[in-house]
Amino acid sequence: MPQARWQLPVSTSPPIAFIEQVQKHCADSDGHFAAQLLWQRGIQSADQLDAFLNPDHYQPTSPFEFGQEMKWAVKRLHRARVLGDRVTIWGDFDADGVTSTAVLWEGLGQFFPQGRQLSYTIPNRLRESHGLNRSGLERLAAEGTKLIVTCDTGSTNLEEIDYAQQLGMEVIVTDHHTLPDDRPDVVAIINPRYFADRHPLYHLSGVAVAFKLVEALYLTLPTIPQQPLESLLDLVAIGLIADLVQLTGDCRYLAQKGIAQLRKQKDPATATRPGVQKLLDYCNRNGDRPTDIGFGIGPRINAISRIKGDASFGVELLTSRDPEICDRLAVETETLNSRRKGLQKTVIADIQKRIDEVDISTTGVIILADPQWPTGVLGLAASQIAQNYGRPVVLLNSQDGEIARGSARSVANIDLYELLKSQRHLMLGFGGHPFAAGLSLPLAQLPLFKEAINQQFWQNYGSQISLDPVLKIDLLVTVADLGQELFRELNLLEPYGMGNPVSKLLIENVRFSQTSFFNIKDKSGNKVSYLQSKFVITDATSKSEFPGVWWDHHPDELPPNQACDVVVELDYNTYSRHYEVRLIDVQASQISQASIRQGLPEIIDRRSLPPDQRPPLNTGYPVRTCPVTWSELANAYQQAIAIQEPLVLDYDFTPEPVNKTVEKLQTLWQQCRQQKHAFSPMLLQKTCGFSYFLAQQIVTLIEQSALDLTADLGTIPHISDLIAEEQFQKGYFSQIPLTPALLETVSSF
Repeated sequence: MPQARWQLPVSTSPPIAFIEQVQKHCADSDGHFAAQLLWQRGIQSADQLDAFLNPDHYQPTSPFEFGQEMKWAVKRLHRARVLGDRVTIWGDFDADGVTSTAVLWEGLGQFFPQGRQLSYTIPNRLRESHGLNRSGLERLAAEGTKLIVTCDTGSTNLEEIDYAQQLGMEVIVTDHHTLPDDRPDVVAIINPRYFADRHPLYHLSGVAVAFKLVEALYLTLPTIPQQPLESLLDLVAIGLIADLVQLTGDCRYLAQKGIAQLRKQKDPATATRPGVQKLLDYCNRNGDRPTDIGFGIGPRINAISRIKGDASFGVELLTSRDPEICDRLAVETETLNSRRKGLQKTVIADIQKRIDEVDISTTGVIILADPQWPTGVLGLAASQIAQNYGRPVVLLNSQDGEIARGSARSVANIDLYELLKSQRHLMLGFGGHPFAAGLSLPLAQLPLFKEAINQQFWQNYGSQISLDPVLKIDLLVTVADLGQELFRELNLLEPYGMGNPVSKLLIENVRFSQTSFFNIKDKSGNKVSYLQSKFVITDATSKSEFPGVWWDHHPDELPPNQACDVVVELDYNTYSRHYEVRLIDVQASQISQASIRQGLPEIIDRRSLPPDQRPPLNTGYPVRTCPVTWSELANAYQQAIAIQEPLVLDYDFTPEPVNKTVEKLQTLWQQCRQQKHAFSPMLLQKTCGFSYFLAQQIVTLIEQSALDLTADLGTIPHISDLIAEEQFQKGYFSQIPLTPALLETVSSF
């Protein structure tokens, strides 16, 4: 896999006046990092800032901005209500399509009796493709449907729309995918792609377009609905963020409002969707951040059709008010998601082997097919491979030996839809947008398709684009900057998404220690083949360690005993309740340790002096926390070499009886429980003097024990032993003679 090329931001500093405006939104910090990031992303005035940060200061766009198309749609729906016409929602099977269907099911359900006059249908992902199909239309006509309302699909189904009319059914299209050359013969087509790309509605996803149709009905017939329109916004946020559309204009506004609504589903006192509440519980999320959707709810909804095929029960999971039904559906969804993870991992590993066997430098578009690859995970795999290799990827299943079906994903500014469109004569069908598409073609045409697509790619982009994967960095920070204050500054820019990506932070010259790893397990305790490595990092700016995680990598991939530059994302771990970095990429530090080592650094040992008798320290790299392992001392030694200063042993250790430490721990735990404060590893580091590794172990043991407030922590197995072991180690390192030669030897291992 090629090494990503790191791209640093253009160095521009925001004016002091702008920083002061941002500071008003930062209660705990000076707002410098947030101001820098906002300025780099084009938010450079007070009006822009207020509208960007506070949805209440943004003026949302009227649904009737869609003009005559929206009026025609509302008029036909009103007539269907009066005449009693049977209306069927035709949805799609991904998260955007499922939430679109759910929004129309609930929204139109305020105007049409559900089940009697209003129904919905979603194609089976494993047997059918996106969009309308003849067999489904024939079934709806036989059931008496007079009006079809599509969501997240339908714009290019020209032949199927004509067939629906022949069967006596009219069609309203709500969609956001690429438009056909000519307007389809429908009652109305509500698609934001008709707007200019700077229009505030242009980037709406399918669920947001569906919401705009419901909003128009609410405005036209305001006395009929019994459910507030705002109650649909949590579904809108799920679909918007899961579909990776650009979160600008009304998209950002709807996502912000929707996350505020989603947050209510975590609390039983305010929850109205037991299915969503269960999903949040399973992914251990609060619903207050876009990552709760992107890494929690969204993948679980998508897993339903990726593994099961039939996504219809996803709509029931999102909209049912019956806790028992939702509990059963949520359990099944969690099981399907675990299976999806394992399949995705296997497919990506297989694809990687195939790519390693070819010269990727001469390939513009990666196109691969295999009869064993499940179609349900091909989109996810294509997305990851495209990011890894910096070029479009098409992955196909060729199981039946005659037709290949699959998914395609793109990167950068490469218009995947136009590339596919140029070869539509070779395909049976395709649809999508510039960054994602689905397609099918005769297997016999695959060699010609590969050659033609690559020729078209080089013709369109060969002289304009680098195919090396690029990792764009937003800010340069230090380990000392990491933590709650920086997290809250970066949090101002949420929800993140396309056009406003998660902030990538560069930290230079860091060292890794306390590495460990394990395989992720599902709720049943079964491994799902996802590797998670944990570590802590240090640098010369801070004597404290900061925890981190590296998904799908082994600790052996981290350069041992070597200064590194890293790109990370700062996050909050809701399970362990602490701040951590998520490692994105790592490279050997630009400051080579070998090149600056000119001799062994001096060691200044102040351990024997009482703290109040130690003179001020004006030089050197100090170690102020008593180490627990040799690797900690080795890391400090390497940092001293890096800055060419003496290593200063400026710590001491006074042992405390283990039972006293447990009592202190007991009091702290009870206070946190009573006051509903986070009982986190970082808190134990600060108050009890534990190393982060010990603090994390203790928090995990206590959480697994699920004790009440009257419980004695001293009865939990291993806690006292762990504390005693660390005290022994600290006692050892507080007294052992340390020399440059000894530390040089330790650092070489």
